[in-house]
Amino acid sequence: MTKEVYHDKGGNFISSMGQVLLRLSLKYMPDASIFAIVLTFIAFALGVALTDQGPFQMVKNWYKGFWELLGFSMQMALIVITGSCVANAPAIKKWIDHIASIPKSAKSAVFTVTFVSIIVSFIHWGLSLIVGAILAKELAKNLRQEHVPFEYGLLAAGAYVGQMTWQGMLSSSIGLFIFSPGHVMENLIGVVPMSQYMLNPMNIGVTIALAILPPLMATLLLPKSPDLYQPLDEEAIAAIEKESLNLKGRPEHPTVGEFLNYSPVLAWALGILGFTYIGHAFYTKGLNALDFNMLNAVFLFGGILLYGNIANYMVAFKDAVSGTAGIIFQFPLYAGIMGIVKYSGLVAVLANGMAAVSTETTFYFWTFISASIVNMFVPSGGGQWVVQGPVALESAKLIGADPIKTALMVGYGNTWTNMAQPFWAIALLGITGLKAKDIMGYSIGIMILSGIIFVAAAFL
Repeated sequence: MTKEVYHDKGGNFISSMGQVLLRLSLKYMPDASIFAIVLTFIAFALGVALTDQGPFQMVKNWYKGFWELLGFSMQMALIVITGSCVANAPAIKKWIDHIASIPKSAKSAVFTVTFVSIIVSFIHWGLSLIVGAILAKELAKNLRQEHVPFEYGLLAAGAYVGQMTWQGMLSSSIGLFIFSPGHVMENLIGVVPMSQYMLNPMNIGVTIALAILPPLMATLLLPKSPDLYQPLDEEAIAAIEKESLNLKGRPEHPTVGEFLNYSPVLAWALGILGFTYIGHAFYTKGLNALDFNMLNAVFLFGGILLYGNIANYMVAFKDAVSGTAGIIFQFPLYAGIMGIVKYSGLVAVLANGMAAVSTETTFYFWTFISASIVNMFVPSGGGQWVVQGPVALESAKLIGADPIKTALMVGYGNTWTNMAQPFWAIALLGITGLKAKDIMGYSIGIMILSGIIFVAAAFL
């Protein structure tokens, strides 16, 4: 089925803007994998033009970085898989279904999915992505059954907004990085407790604003025509109508293998073993124990306990694996981009250019803008901080700026332009059955409207 976009004759300026952005996205936005390839050549051209390295050296930089994120790729794939397993566990799915049953209109559905994705992102960005995607799909299913017109792309874009709001809270890669004793930038910023990072007055204000304004902004992008409906293609419809996981109980007369497969004793023993170490790590190290591996461990063993046996957990695990295909294919491409930017010195050129035009008044703003640009080429909070953090902190030291605010501004820039690039949307698209072009017009609209929050923080 070919998608059709209707003109929103009765909409306000913001909803009309959303429709313009959607039409542009549907017409020009490629799939996420093509986006990564195009960015590769843009980074390549900028590296040759703005640094003293030639084309062949840029090829070497690209390949040097190409395989550097294999470990990180596995961590990210496991975040998606273990997060999906937890989100699809009967107890959690029941909670998501309950929330999905509350909205009775397209506008309330958009507000709900955006708000939930943001609140969950304050706890964990990966869980926000999966819970938001499943919630968007369940809301779409309910609205279809009730024959309520809705915009599925906008629901999915609302679910994606959590990727713009997490960098100041518990799973902040920058906050966790600078809280680790012995980190490579300790001479520039010291060891900053997560409490100082999260409870920085500027971050408190930004966090409150992010919890309130983006959900309202998302509803303003909804077309006003009551009969407006964007037809869905077969893949999106199949995703919406997909039944819950086919979980089974132990057969009445099990074989020895089936007895072990469905044994709650083995599942609970493994879960308790895992949480014994997790509890010890947090008891002895506090929040210093919280890294990507520990995060995955919590969700892995927590998921096993939620399902109660290994057989059903493996059903959920196998179902979630398909959502990581884009990660497995695209992460090496983005690692290559990171290699170009990192080893050519391009990130320093971009960041230093921003610092050169900064004053004490504008420094935080230009730091935010430079981070927003760099994120388009290095779409990883931790990866971006490694390459941009030293430049930003050195610039802050020269200009007399607050290093914690500087780190926060790099984080805000890193997440703000997530809305304009589909890197982290890969898993969400797999769950919802949509394409990047279906959501990016709306997510860019939310990004533009939300920019006032970060700009205000930079100057106030």
